[in-house]
Amino acid sequence: MPITDSTRRFSSRVDNYIRYRPSYPPAVLETMKNECGLTELAIIADIGSGTGLLSKIFLDDGNPVVGVEPNADMRQAGEQFLAEYAKFTSVDGTAEATTLPDHSVDFVTAGQAAHWFNLEKARREFVRILKPGGWTVLIWNERKTGSTPFLVAYENLLLTCGTDYQEIRHERTSKEIDAFFAHAALQSKVFPYEQRFDYESLQGRLLSSSYTPQAGDPKYAPMLEELRRMFDQYQTAGHVTFEYDTRMFYGKLV
Repeated sequence: MPITDSTRRFSSRVDNYIRYRPSYPPAVLETMKNECGLTELAIIADIGSGTGLLSKIFLDDGNPVVGVEPNADMRQAGEQFLAEYAKFTSVDGTAEATTLPDHSVDFVTAGQAAHWFNLEKARREFVRILKPGGWTVLIWNERKTGSTPFLVAYENLLLTCGTDYQEIRHERTSKEIDAFFAHAALQSKVFPYEQRFDYESLQGRLLSSSYTPQAGDPKYAPMLEELRRMFDQYQTAGHVTFEYDTRMFYGKLV
């Protein structure tokens, strides 16, 4: 039975999420610097910060980051992952109720998270916490599903074995994104990105997804058997590749 509460979906998958989920291409940071005026003085609220993959990019560049994460297991993992960064603050909150003060941040970001938000409520909250002239940046790594025979087979595996994959696999539609930014001058970019996996890491990447069955589910063992067969068929020099389109939407909400 899939977990319908989005704030709890990843609790049992934290270890695999940390180890096997992709980061984001350098072009994301460069775009924010060149087009949004990002400097190391800018305070960033990373909403749905999870294990800290997006937050780390900004921390490495010198920014203060407030990670807002409702899932306790993911939040603790992010705190451990980013423990060496003095400019990182972890907060128990949601996109709709961040707990942050009014007009306290320069950027609101969300990496691989905004599809879980109530966009109407989140928009009001972001307007409240952003300083005048602040930017909102929504980012997704969108796995390509048909660019290689391996990725076609992987997509078919998820369609066959996924618990609720078809219900949640799609990111926000263009109409929803446009409505979220409303009258703002919405801008968008797409960047290529990829990950290479040996079999162990491919299995970890699969099991990091909230829509895959876990041990004890009747589909679990057959799913891993098919994954192994696919890997053996499509690997080159012991690796397979995930190709992504990293989609970035950014603008000022007011």
